Amino acid sequence: MKRYDYLIVGAGLFGAVFALEARKAGKRCLVIDRRSHLGGNVHCEQVEGINVHCYGAHIFHTANKRVWEYVNSLVEFNRYTNCPVACYKGDMYNLPFNMNTFNRMWGVKTPDEATAKIEEQKAEAAARMRAEGVTEPRNLEEQALMLVGKDIYERLIKGYTEKQWGRDCRDLPASIIRRLPVRLVFDNNYFNDPYQGIPIGGYNRLVERLLDGVETRTGVDFAELRDSWHEIADRLVYTGPIDEYFGYCYGNLQYRTVNFETEVLDTPNYQGNAVINYTECEVPYTRIIEHKHFEMFGNEVYAVPRTVVSREYSSEWKPGMEPYYPVNDEANSALYQRYKALAEQERDVTFGGRLAEYKYYDMDKVIEQALLTVNTELKNE
Repeated sequence: MKRYDYLIVGAGLFGAVFALEARKAGKRCLVIDRRSHLGGNVHCEQVEGINVHCYGAHIFHTANKRVWEYVNSLVEFNRYTNCPVACYKGDMYNLPFNMNTFNRMWGVKTPDEATAKIEEQKAEAAARMRAEGVTEPRNLEEQALMLVGKDIYERLIKGYTEKQWGRDCRDLPASIIRRLPVRLVFDNNYFNDPYQGIPIGGYNRLVERLLDGVETRTGVDFAELRDSWHEIADRLVYTGPIDEYFGYCYGNLQYRTVNFETEVLDTPNYQGNAVINYTECEVPYTRIIEHKHFEMFGNEVYAVPRTVVSREYSSEWKPGMEPYYPVNDEANSALYQRYKALAEQERDVTFGGRLAEYKYYDMDKVIEQALLTVNTELKNE
């Protein structure tokens, strides 16, 4: 007799939510992960009493009340509000683009003044394109200039984007930046979603609650079980890279990856904010994260005498590196569709999550999709 109803490959949010809901329905689950820890990319490590986001800043936000209530039923979330800052050659600008940004950049004080400045620069960009016989933006640079004008583009978009993608903005498709948030109010809240925060005590507490009562094994590569998993489970839930599952038979999907340079500093407050983006090309990293600001507010930061910062570097992904952001260009999208067609033929395997679906997911969307998937699975039994 098979020991498990589900073998779940990957202990990130998709796999952990699926495991919890399946366990509540009386199913026997085994969750495995090739890493030495659970939680996937939301995993934290405690350093100097600070929860360090090992795989970059993870800020939970959602407009889905059901998802917000779901995660808060497991662990209480704090009041963290994402208000990143951009640094360009020593000048600091609030993000997203709002009245604080425009005041800092142009000295304007009213929404009408800011609108007039943006429209003036947009008109200049449109005129240049018409002079070249161009009617629609051909690349990211032209699209950004048509949306916000040259000052914002050159100071706050160009350098950061080229570091993030490793390509000149003129070589990136316009579709990447079809919309840019422009807010004519003095509001630095980056997200529009009504619900936002960080689990009190860190994301590990959320993962522990999701996987409470579920058998887990870390340091186990699915490749070791690839040919024998049917002997221990009735169904497989796979959240790893879809091209890897099929042995890269059509070739590798492309990703951007991120590397972190993390250090402990002998000061209680290094930059005064959780996230500061560095938007000039000459600075090699894209941003600095100061982790304590995710969970300590105001003068609370001074109760912990030291701080931990991470400099984030974006680079081209190569096999053996951690895949982060799918490169959803035409070639990779077509390649994914070929793998997806193979996945649809796997009758006893469910594919889910950002790597298995080759899709960038916010955390709330991962949870939402996992709940939908597991409920559909259970109903179809």
